[in-house]
Amino acid sequence: MIAESPVSPKAVRPGAAASGTVRRDWMLKYSTLFALILLFVGFALTVDRFLTTSNLLNIIQQISMLTIVGAGLTFGFAAREMDLSVGYMVGLAGILVPLLLIAGVSLPLALLAGIGAGLAVGAVNSALVTLVGVPSLIATLATGSILYGINFLMTGGRAIYGGLPDTYLFLGQGQLLGIPVLAYFMVAFVVLAWFLMERTIFGRYIYAVGGNLKAAELSGVNGRFYRAAAMIVCSVFAGIAGALLAARLGSGQPNAGERYLLDGLATVFIGMTMFRPGTATITGTFFGALFIGVINNGLNLIGMDTYIQSIVKGLIILIAVAIVSRTTKLKLL
Repeated sequence: MIAESPVSPKAVRPGAAASGTVRRDWMLKYSTLFALILLFVGFALTVDRFLTTSNLLNIIQQISMLTIVGAGLTFGFAAREMDLSVGYMVGLAGILVPLLLIAGVSLPLALLAGIGAGLAVGAVNSALVTLVGVPSLIATLATGSILYGINFLMTGGRAIYGGLPDTYLFLGQGQLLGIPVLAYFMVAFVVLAWFLMERTIFGRYIYAVGGNLKAAELSGVNGRFYRAAAMIVCSVFAGIAGALLAARLGSGQPNAGERYLLDGLATVFIGMTMFRPGTATITGTFFGALFIGVINNGLNLIGMDTYIQSIVKGLIILIAVAIVSRTTKLKLL
């Protein structure tokens, strides 16, 4: 009787398999970051003005408010809640703060009012989702529509110009040590958001609720509270971004915040393709905002029409979601 020959050692290569897995994991985590580097280098080599100091500082200014909005959305995504009202919340704060300043309200109180508006909108959104049971996608779509009407009702559809104090304009247009003040705000809120999400029980519980709500609640986590808190953070960050946006523009524009919805979602989706694929992280969102900022700036310098830029950003979102969906079990709602 002839014994069957053992499996050839060449057929089983655990080291090679492990190496291949490591390579795949590395590519999955850093391919988007590598694409950002290539994009940056490509614009630097083909566009004369791209690599100038003034233009690089301009990119930082352009992504500052977007990064703050995206950081807020990251809390919602981590808890598996989506806020479609953030763009209109940016617009609300961006007209409320200038209106109060023109009316003679002090700058600290006006800024607190903008933050308070975000807190109120977030509370309404969270109540609709966690108490009434309306899906966050529908609830925030409805509140966004309401905010859109309020923004135009408050201004009569007109922009708010003139009468804004220099101290307020300095927040959006000034520089400290040659760096835009907006950059300091961006770094501060990114660090704050990162600390909350990565180094506190609050952030761990938000991830737990978003990962498996039933399991988290069985472990004693108050799922309703953390889902509500995540949605409130979304709106508060949007309110802060709106106040800074008006300072940057030097006016209150009722529709100025609309583009922050699409761009804000894009930053989170792109961020979910890197570092911890399928998971919304503050670090990923920051690089996602940088990705969008580099694309917007480079295409503007080339002279590409804005509608073409919208097509490009839409394609980027589709690609990012497709990558995450193919490589992870992506569940948003």
